[in-house]
Parts: sequence; structure tokens; C-alpha cells
Amino acid sequence: MSHNQRQIHQDWANREYIEVITANIKRITDFLNSFDMSCRSRLAVLNEKLTTLERRIDYLEACVTKGETLT
Repeated sequence: MSHNQRQIHQDWANREYIEVITANIKRITDFLNSFDMSCRSRLAVLNEKLTTLERRIDYLEACVTKGETLT
């Protein structure tokens, strides 16, 4: 195998390696983006639930402060 042929072979091997690395980086990026969206969605739901609970607590505290009976 001549020097030029070895360089060409090595160049193709490097290109294939870079392609594999690039594909894996893309897969990781896609996963992280999907995970981010999932987490944001779940956190938004939790935030809504916490807001509802905080409103209920405020209402109960107001009722207790006023000495009202809960209905």
C-alpha cells in the first residue's frame, strides 16, 4: 500500500469516526431536549398544584383568623 493510499484510508477512517461521534452527539442532544421539555411540563403541572394548595391554605387561614366555621 502506498503512502497516498494509507493517507486516503486513514482519512476515510477519520471521517467515519467523526460521523459516528456526530451522530451520537445528535442523539444525546435530542434526548436532552426531550428530557428538558418533559421536565418543564411536569414542573408546570406541579406549579399549578402548588398554587392551588397555596390558595386553599390562604382561604383556610383567613377563615380561622375570622373565626368562621368551614363549610
